[in-house]
Amino acid sequence: MLKKGSSGNDVKELQSFLGIKEDGIFGTKTENFVKKWQSENNLIPDGIVGPATWDAMGILSTDSTGKTFQTKEGLNIKKYYLDSKEFYTESKPEYLFLHHTAGWENPYKCIDDWNNDNRGRIATEFVIGGQSINGLSRHNGETLQAFPPGCWGWHLGTGRSHMHKNSVGIEVCNFGWIKNGKTYTGARVREDQIITLGKPFKGYREWHKYSDEQLKSLKKLILYIAERDNIDVKNGLPKLIREKGSSAFEYNQDAKSGKIKGLLNHTNVNMQKFDMFPQNELLDMLLSL
Repeated sequence: MLKKGSSGNDVKELQSFLGIKEDGIFGTKTENFVKKWQSENNLIPDGIVGPATWDAMGILSTDSTGKTFQTKEGLNIKKYYLDSKEFYTESKPEYLFLHHTAGWENPYKCIDDWNNDNRGRIATEFVIGGQSINGLSRHNGETLQAFPPGCWGWHLGTGRSHMHKNSVGIEVCNFGWIKNGKTYTGARVREDQIITLGKPFKGYREWHKYSDEQLKSLKKLILYIAERDNIDVKNGLPKLIREKGSSAFEYNQDAKSGKIKGLLNHTNVNMQKFDMFPQNELLDMLLSL
């Protein structure tokens, strides 16, 4: 969603469509041109460019795939959009949820799998690539956007449609728990990618490590989403960590019922899930937000 005060490459794309100066700043002039265009095309002339306006303009599409934009925190995000039938529109985010994929390191493959499966519109807006358990890490920290801002997909498994519809999800490519040096698929993990927790989480002490590159990208992405969607990312998980330490990642009934807004983990709202786990470096990063 773009509105007065927004900035960046998406604003330039909008301004190009409107035929006005492409300075990347959504000011009064851009707002007035948006209102005029909306009035002429039977839309509510509120000057806000949400999915309905993007769609009417023909900009909300997979045509943006391959374009990269940079956040003010210096994170490069590549648009790698799902087909339009693979996500929903009209989201007003109140929550930001962290996930990991329980799979391989390639974020492109993750989004391709969502695009080609028959499970319905299951996806998160962002995916962060990881380190290969075989040692090849060309996608480590690479960040992709799977659909435009203001859209959403099913990603929580809670049955609570309001929380699904009005939350942003981030997937971090990571295998999760490790047993006897192997993932749940039976694939062996390099020793330098195995981390041992001080106490077991979800019954497991050994886990596939979130890399430094992933955590750097994740922090920048969280801060970008916080500003873009006006989400208080100091509330929720960071606050719980200060109160409970690593136990903040456990299931929380208040979070499940929607009473805790801000930044949360998938495990906070779904007791069957294992993503993400409380690695010390992740805890430190969240506390630094």
